[in-house]
Amino acid sequence: GAKDGRPPVVVVYRRPVEIRSKGREERALLVHEVVVEQVAELLGLTPESVDPRYGEE
Repeated sequence: GAKDGRPPVVVVYRRPVEIRSKGREERALLVHEVVVEQVAELLGLTPESVDPRYGEE
C-alpha cells in the first residue's frame, strides 16, 4: 500500500458485484458506485465531490 511506497489500489471483486446486481446496466452502475466510494475514501473526500452525480440513480 501507500506506506511502503507503492500507490494504493482499488480492487472490485467480481462475484459480490454479480450477486448484488441484475443485468449489465445495474452491474455497471454498482461498479461505478463502488469505485467512486473507494476513490473518495482514498482522497479523504465525499463521494459527491468525486462525482457530483453520485447517488442519483
